Amino acid sequence: MGEFVCKVADARGQVSVQVESAESEAEVRRRLAQKGLLIYSVRANAVSGIRWRWPARRRLPSNDFLLFNQQFVTLIRAGLPILRGLELLAERAARPALRALLTAVRERVHGGASLSEAFEAQGVFPAVYTASLLAGERSGNLAGVLDYYVSYLKVTSSVRRRLLTALVYPALLVLVSAVVLSFVIIYVIPQFSRLYTEMNAVLPALTVMVVAFALQVKDSVLLVALLAGALVTAGLLAARTEAGARALDQMRMKLPVVGGILLRFRLAQFCRTLSTLLAGGIPVVASLEVAGGAMESPVLRRAVASATRQVREGQSLHAALAATGVVPGLLTEMVEVGESTGALPQMLNSVAEFYEEELSAQLAALLALVEPLLLLVVAGTVLVILIALYLPIFSMGTLVR
Repeated sequence: MGEFVCKVADARGQVSVQVESAESEAEVRRRLAQKGLLIYSVRANAVSGIRWRWPARRRLPSNDFLLFNQQFVTLIRAGLPILRGLELLAERAARPALRALLTAVRERVHGGASLSEAFEAQGVFPAVYTASLLAGERSGNLAGVLDYYVSYLKVTSSVRRRLLTALVYPALLVLVSAVVLSFVIIYVIPQFSRLYTEMNAVLPALTVMVVAFALQVKDSVLLVALLAGALVTAGLLAARTEAGARALDQMRMKLPVVGGILLRFRLAQFCRTLSTLLAGGIPVVASLEVAGGAMESPVLRRAVASATRQVREGQSLHAALAATGVVPGLLTEMVEVGESTGALPQMLNSVAEFYEEELSAQLAALLALVEPLLLLVVAGTVLVILIALYLPIFSMGTLVR
């Protein structure tokens, strides 16, 4: 007889954790299902057994994960049993890591575990995915729910890919410019300084300032590198604590222009996730818990957790989101319309699409301004350095004694 820690939700969507004693996980699931509870997870208690998990930091490539789900939906719709489908997909998986994961999932399902719990036990798959599987199992429409998730994965991956693609050129430009300017300041200018010193030349004021700045940077490069390393280390250590991560996230969200873009991107992801879970048949409270937990922003994650508590106590979703003080009015107003019309998933999708379009427009406008401005700054800096270095040469006849 072993002990199992069970996370369940009742018909009202209230989530609770309880400990059950049983011979196996299958017996616990049957017992909870007979009570009409929605099962999120059943885990062996630490004192009765230790379960092996993949490292939490490991992530599957999004393309492989998307391809697997598309094939999995096709096999299910074709009437193939789940065990046979998992076996086929495991054999054909291109990556050994995915092949091992699917094999482990199949073994758990064969041993009596539900599909959602078998995937959750691996510790790699997103909580949104395992919750969607659970909703599909409970509703008897696994293929339909997986179709929702595949659509969600396509859209979110596309938005993230467009965002990263748009930032590649500015990031590359900044990197190359920093390398070139560092080489000029640390190596080239000191060479000219030694040359002019040997020539005993009287240098123009601009040349003196540039040379003095370069020599100061060269002498302080180690100190600057140590300070930068210390700041990065302090930031990483602070990000590991809840308060530190929240403070850093608040600083990012308060940045002019960039903070607004970051907020819209995160809210679009939240709306997509919540819409997918609700469309899959998961209760509002449970959907909020999963969608909030999947957010990368500590500030928004805390805000959604607060809203979830209020919804569980009977508050409407739009009022709970508005009370956080973080969610914009547009989102709360659209959620209010969705609640009143019974079309909340569709309304959340509309909000996500609006934010994604606004995000693309703002990002395009920002890059259209930043790229030429960055080029002008770099070109102006290089021009000033060149003039400062070659000005003494142009007037060599009057400078050399």
